[in-house]
Amino acid sequence: MIGVMQAGWRIGRKFQDESRKPANVQTIGTAVFALLGLLIAFTFSNALSRFEVRRTLIVQEANNMGTAFLRIDLLAPEAQPKMRELFRNYLESRLAAYRYIPDLKAAMKELDRGSQLQQQIWSHAVNHCRGEPTPCALLLLPALNSMIDVTTTRTMLSQFHPPTIVFVLLILFSLTAALLAGYEMAAGSHSWIHIIGFSLAMAITIYVILDVEYPRVGFIRIDQTDQVLIDLRKSMN
Repeated sequence: MIGVMQAGWRIGRKFQDESRKPANVQTIGTAVFALLGLLIAFTFSNALSRFEVRRTLIVQEANNMGTAFLRIDLLAPEAQPKMRELFRNYLESRLAAYRYIPDLKAAMKELDRGSQLQQQIWSHAVNHCRGEPTPCALLLLPALNSMIDVTTTRTMLSQFHPPTIVFVLLILFSLTAALLAGYEMAAGSHSWIHIIGFSLAMAITIYVILDVEYPRVGFIRIDQTDQVLIDLRKSMN
């Protein structure tokens, strides 16, 4: 952006003569800055909304898993130890899957392992809840179903991001705004403070948007919310 502003400034110096200056440049600049502001506002708002939903789903998964784990007591005594062990392994797999990000290959491998453990947990519960309606069938199975559903929701939401064209437009509009800002500065003195300040502000803003959108690969982290799952794992001992 500093380079583009410099280019805009040099172009502007060539048109210092008002008779040679293109018409409506200021109007175009105002429109570009307005569109850039709207684009930043919408992308930041949507990224922040998804960030909050992701945190909420982590807490919801912990609650659903904790409820299901407590209802293991409804199983026959001989079936409970294996089910509890499956739960411990499953929760460890869930934690590992998101801890491995941004190593997507390792994360997907752990997600597959979690899916297999889900099937084992469900099969084990169904095999010991067969027959007439019992507290086991009426309480444990719905809790397991809710636990499995929220994992699917979390997995899909982690893959939901704005189309790439939105980020491309954000960068292009930022560079265009820098070019026009440099052009307008040609009418006055060459101020490095304004050039660097504007470029730095825009770069930080775009970085924060991307960081919030991908909260497991940058400085803005969602990992702290995983503590609720870590505490749940400790309670399973």
